[in-house]
Amino acid sequence: MKYYCRILIALIGIFFVGLGVAFNAATLFGNDAIAILYDGLRNVLKMSPDQLGLVSNGVNVAMIIVLFFLGKRFINIGTLIYILPFGFFVSIGTKIFHLFLQQESFIQRIIGAVIGCSATYFGVALFIWVNLGLDPFTGVVMAVSEKLKWTFRKTKICFDIIMVATGFLMGGKLGVITLVTVLTAGPIIQFFTEQLRKIRLVEDNK
Repeated sequence: MKYYCRILIALIGIFFVGLGVAFNAATLFGNDAIAILYDGLRNVLKMSPDQLGLVSNGVNVAMIIVLFFLGKRFINIGTLIYILPFGFFVSIGTKIFHLFLQQESFIQRIIGAVIGCSATYFGVALFIWVNLGLDPFTGVVMAVSEKLKWTFRKTKICFDIIMVATGFLMGGKLGVITLVTVLTAGPIIQFFTEQLRKIRLVEDNK
């Protein structure tokens, strides 16, 4: 697969992640482990839900600064591609939700949650598939794992717990989506990634 195609697919994946974060937040059913930090900081700064994308950009830039000191070798083209459009995509996702779905309708909020989780999982899988590098949060987890000599899984679990606790204490929405993503994100992202890698194998054999 050509390099520019991989960048384009990475951007599409980031769009899906941004869309998913926005939809999950808009349903008022809670946020995933990372988005709850965005939502909590937004609450502390007394910013509107429509400004979640702006907050997420700030957090991602801060995470890159942290990563620079913890393990700058984990910063690469994929890291930069991830943060540049992410906040904008979250903002677009928020507008799309309010354009087609209503927060007053329980059924529509359920639909929004299904779309949000699915979009996030598929977007992450696309980003992993094109193999352009790590997003800022995964980079930090990798760097901490290396320094503490912990497994990635152990570090990731502890990291997510800290993110959820911090976001919740700042007023981020904790709810059923938080639990659902903790239980299902890994297996579903792995499934999507495995299916996408089969496509790459077919292309590579041509």
